[in-house]
Amino acid sequence: MISGDGLEGDRSRAGKRAVSLIQQEHLAAIGSYLGQGPVAPETLRRNLLVSGINLAALKGREVQVGEAILRITVICAPCSRMEEALGKGGYSAVRGHGGWCAEVVQSGRVRLGDAVQPVD
Repeated sequence: MISGDGLEGDRSRAGKRAVSLIQQEHLAAIGSYLGQGPVAPETLRRNLLVSGINLAALKGREVQVGEAILRITVICAPCSRMEEALGKGGYSAVRGHGGWCAEVVQSGRVRLGDAVQPVD
């Protein structure tokens, strides 16, 4: 469930950083920069893993995920924990590939496999 405070069970981050999303396609790029295979999505600590949609092209736009509607707001910059989680160079590898933050426009249930669709 996504509410105004973000994803249920996650730490509360209301506002423009309530929910974080990352593209699955970027996991291989990050791993490649580190000289390994794709990184595990849970390592990057984002809320939602999506694929087949360019989040950067949706900055400022609304997307529907399940019953929830989110507005893509700002890039989700890597934190200092990336060096610890991924090893030397982890922060730099994630830079530009760490996903996007979103604010909650409409609360709703989100399920595994729900499509991410731009709202016209």
